[in-house]
Amino acid sequence: MIRLLPLSGDVEPALHRLGWDWAMEDACATYLAREAVVLTEAAAEELLQAADSLYEMYVQAVPDSMPDDFLQQLGIPQNLWQAVRHTWNDERHWHLYGRFDLAATAEGPKLVEFNADTATSLPETAVVQWASLMAAGRPEDQQQANGLFEGLELQLREWLQLNPDLEPSLLLVHLPDSEEDETNCTVVAEAARAAGFATAHVCSVDAMQVSLDGEDRGAWAEIAPNQWQRFGFVFKLVPWELLAEEEPELTNDLTQLLLSRDLIIANPPYSLIFQSKAMLARLWEVFPHHPLLAEASLTDLNGHYVRKPLFGREGQSLTEIEAGQVRHAEPGDYDEQPQVRQQWLDFPTDAQGRRYQAGVFWAGEACAIGFRRAEGIITNLSEFLPHLLE
Repeated sequence: MIRLLPLSGDVEPALHRLGWDWAMEDACATYLAREAVVLTEAAAEELLQAADSLYEMYVQAVPDSMPDDFLQQLGIPQNLWQAVRHTWNDERHWHLYGRFDLAATAEGPKLVEFNADTATSLPETAVVQWASLMAAGRPEDQQQANGLFEGLELQLREWLQLNPDLEPSLLLVHLPDSEEDETNCTVVAEAARAAGFATAHVCSVDAMQVSLDGEDRGAWAEIAPNQWQRFGFVFKLVPWELLAEEEPELTNDLTQLLLSRDLIIANPPYSLIFQSKAMLARLWEVFPHHPLLAEASLTDLNGHYVRKPLFGREGQSLTEIEAGQVRHAEPGDYDEQPQVRQQWLDFPTDAQGRRYQAGVFWAGEACAIGFRRAEGIITNLSEFLPHLLE
């Protein structure tokens, strides 16, 4: 049973007093719960250790030769295969961060999925949940498992040091008209400045210009009216599979710039291997009955399970099945994608029967915990809850 502590106070004034306006978007406060999940230090450590172990398992489950049939099974678009293989085999292409979604079951933490490419909830986890305790006037000795900003800073510093031949300028791009994605990029930009990047500029992906020609070769953005800058580093909060499908020319150009080291991109193309939910079935094949895993397969399972699209996001197009019958189908934009099946997981609940999912961020190592809750399937509209350690 989940234990909760009521929280009073308005988090927005606390953020403004701290000068963290950059970490707040209009929609953020609307799904921030006025309660905190209470964790023992042992329970928090168990979640963090699970994420670290799972990351190593993901790495070990990737075959060295990375054959075509492996990439096909994961559903990775063929026009990304070259970039995926190239970045996997060159450690300068650094995986900055991702988020493991875990269910803290009676048997211990179980992997729900790994958001390895474009994980969001950065401002909520790194800043807003801490400010919510401050707004509630909690004593200073109330602690959180929350080193996300510091983890991002260390990862960005390492990425910079691995690529000293590139200009220390970072362009951060997001999907158009998404305040949420822009705010997530702004958190990364703040960490990048702290890590030593000379420039960190946030804009829509539509505002990025890419060229393969002569002196203009590279990625550019207009950082001020009529002032264009070329960037050595690009952070994209745009899914690789979406780029491959909807912008094949841009995908090809970015691949060519990666191969010629005119720029470097995070998260790297190989993060799409981890992002594919087909890896849930691969993990079960490589580590059968591992205590951190639920049974998963690319074919139907027996009993109670869910079907998930390989590159579905935000809980969309997820189907719950029991005894061969559909119990619930979440609408979404991914119905036509291949699907993986995963054994149903019993999420912890509170006294009102709401289900809780732990989000554990990995940035070089597991470094922060946050929670989402809902009565049914966890989606991007589910409430976000801070936590505190007793």
